[in-house]
Amino acid sequence: MSAALRIRTAVLLLLALFALGGSQARPALAAPLIADLSNHLIAITTGFAGTDVLMFGATDGPGDIIVTVRGPLSDVSVRRKERVAGIWVNRDTLTFGLVPSFYAVASSRPIEELLSPELLQRQQVGQNNLALIRPDSKPTKVEAFRQALFKVKEEQGLYSPTLGRVSFLGNQLFRTELRFPSNVPIGNYLVEVMLIRDGKLVSAQTTPLVISKTGVGAALYQFAHTQSLAYGVCAILAALLLGWFAYLIFRKI
Repeated sequence: MSAALRIRTAVLLLLALFALGGSQARPALAAPLIADLSNHLIAITTGFAGTDVLMFGATDGPGDIIVTVRGPLSDVSVRRKERVAGIWVNRDTLTFGLVPSFYAVASSRPIEELLSPELLQRQQVGQNNLALIRPDSKPTKVEAFRQALFKVKEEQGLYSPTLGRVSFLGNQLFRTELRFPSNVPIGNYLVEVMLIRDGKLVSAQTTPLVISKTGVGAALYQFAHTQSLAYGVCAILAALLLGWFAYLIFRKI
């Protein structure tokens, strides 16, 4: 971490603590948890290689913190291939709904030590507790396809198989670095912070995060998705022109 980022982190954490510090004089306005992001917008430009976003905050006393990050939801089909007569073909398919395009969890301690299995499932903490809408099928078959889905997401770097670390500075200030890879999907993200005490969810706060394309890449992306026919025609014409220019160049050699 650079010196400038360290200074910025310290200032943000002190501001969070200051927001809670006045609660002794005004108990009616006391907040158990205050959290925020160092950046609410990630701009994807040409050459984007991934980035880190700082989540910081403060609590009104001792406790543990769990942070979850969920990307835009979509339907995802998982296919099982089998070799038939020497050719790989799709033999079985299951479609899951409400699948986060990106998912990560960070915590101050192992999540199994903080919440009961029922609460972890209710809050959808941990990828195995994600409430994916799944078709009516045999549980063993569905679970096999769920694990295949998670494996693909992990290979793409969009699901983290390891638990991120939430660090405390004293008993009240906390921070964690949220890593977003270069292939992170665009859209609206939700970052949820939970304060846990004695196995109970004391307070929670959800903060939005937007990931979007900017510059020429954003214009081309928007054009391709809103004017698909015109984009296809332009792509064909561009290919023909490039081919013609290449023909002229090599004909003179």
